[in-house]
Amino acid sequence: MKLNFGFSEEWKEYKKFEKLTDKERSIVFYAENEASMNHFRLLISELTEARNLQICYVTSVKDDPMLTMKNKNILSFYIGKGRTIRTKFFIFLKAKILIMDMPDLGIYHIKRSKVFPVHYIYIFHSMFSIHSYLRKGALDNYDTIFCVGKHHEKEIRAIEERYGLREKKLIRYGFGRLDTLLQEKQKFRNTYTEDKNLILITPTYGEKNLLQICGKELIKILLKADFTVMLRPHYRTFKDSRKLINSIIEDFGNHPNFILEKGIIPSDKFHSSKCMISDWSGISFEYAFTFERPVILIDVPEKILNQDSGDMSIKSIETSIRDKIGHVILPNNLEKIPEIIKNIKNDNSMSEQIRKIRSETVYNIGNSAKIGSEIIEKMYNEANKLNS
Repeated sequence: MKLNFGFSEEWKEYKKFEKLTDKERSIVFYAENEASMNHFRLLISELTEARNLQICYVTSVKDDPMLTMKNKNILSFYIGKGRTIRTKFFIFLKAKILIMDMPDLGIYHIKRSKVFPVHYIYIFHSMFSIHSYLRKGALDNYDTIFCVGKHHEKEIRAIEERYGLREKKLIRYGFGRLDTLLQEKQKFRNTYTEDKNLILITPTYGEKNLLQICGKELIKILLKADFTVMLRPHYRTFKDSRKLINSIIEDFGNHPNFILEKGIIPSDKFHSSKCMISDWSGISFEYAFTFERPVILIDVPEKILNQDSGDMSIKSIETSIRDKIGHVILPNNLEKIPEIIKNIKNDNSMSEQIRKIRSETVYNIGNSAKIGSEIIEKMYNEANKLNS
């Protein structure tokens, strides 16, 4: 169900949120984009259903499914993407806890509350290392970090020591998106069979991603080998590289075996696909760890958002395990890919290796929501004691 909103409606939604009692807006989730819900889903379910806690869900996604969800413990509000209402929401927020997957708090226009001692919790939207895929200072203004694995704990403590920052509370949480995918895998296993021809291409964004460097050639090779190709560019690519996207549509848009996905990959396609080809996108970890089979990684230059990452002597997790969970292919060796795909299911030793790496990389596989909800409920109860 799609809801129609304009500025006046968004303003009304914000005013409705403001009128809530202190108790009603004690625990608030904020969804910046449509991917946010992927990381919140199980945690919200655990809080509202298993623990019977009320939450507020504030979103900038117009057709967010949470806006129409029937759950007495979820109060949902749409505040849009514009700066006026969003800025006001954050600056004047009165809540005990705010949970987000949006980095850079306090750096740009999204600020900490100026009127209330809100406790800010960050949930990662990628398993990748902090000092490579996030900007410098991206997490400095959070109070608690829900860490995916031991690499995040190590990196955060090293950053705090290097720059003389206050210590944040670190929780051994896990990765909610992976837990969701593993749950879905069991469900889809009973209803879908693998599409031996469906290949997913999932580039990251930026000037030197695989789409920029060799995307059209890769699509051409796969279609020629009779594969069905679903290309899902990063959402920023549609805005930043419109000319390239139009060129791809012009070349392949009418091909019966080519699909350009503009949103999140549909679950049935994700779970029935034969293989994923990526570069430095975090979704490659999600795919490998869900299906316990290797991804194909095009060896383009690594995307590093933090230009000061050289200050840290820690090797990023994505660099450390890249060749252990996937086949790393140079852009000038794309013709080898069809044969690699055909043999990918037969590599049992690599599947065992991926399972081992997954258990070493991610905390609490299958249980992140229980761990996170326990921590949030404890914070909520402690805040209530202080205010009573």
